Amino acid sequence: MSEQDYELYRRIQQSDKRALELLYERYEKLLFSFAFRMTGRRDLSEEIVQEVFIKVWTKPDLYDESKGKFSSWLLTVTRNSSIDHMRRKNEQTEALTERDGLQSQEPAIEDLVQWKEEGTELRKAITHLADNQREIIELFYFKGLSQQAISNEQKIPLGTVKGRIRLALKHLKTHLLKKGGESDEGTA
Repeated sequence: MSEQDYELYRRIQQSDKRALELLYERYEKLLFSFAFRMTGRRDLSEEIVQEVFIKVWTKPDLYDESKGKFSSWLLTVTRNSSIDHMRRKNEQTEALTERDGLQSQEPAIEDLVQWKEEGTELRKAITHLADNQREIIELFYFKGLSQQAISNEQKIPLGTVKGRIRLALKHLKTHLLKKGGESDEGTA
């Protein structure tokens, strides 16, 4: 899949509009869903998706294949654009970069979403988390709250917030790897 993405991206670098259309068709729903989970606003999410694809078209040298998969990069650009929009619109006053400092061996949420492009499996996996873990994952990754803001809002220690995030990511990874193995066996 990533070779197809890279080939489309290479064609975009040569101003191939059809390649941009194909890439848009492939990722528009995923990026919209991801932006909507962060912003909670349909109109803002549509604007963010358009902005991401405008960046892909007008700045075709942004993506570096050696730094990761194209789908992860697109999700990161979408996440960053969502945060920028929320800040510009004064909808989020907490510093949102603290979560980037999470020192953990666990995968980033972008990696988890990437495993199942449409995010269906991830949404199912999140429903299997304990309520306190699910709530913190929602606040941290989809609402953009910092770990400290979650600690203050939930009235729990910061260390507990960090521990729940790590544990939730571990459970999500295990669940998705298990489901991925089942679906691979079923399609082989």
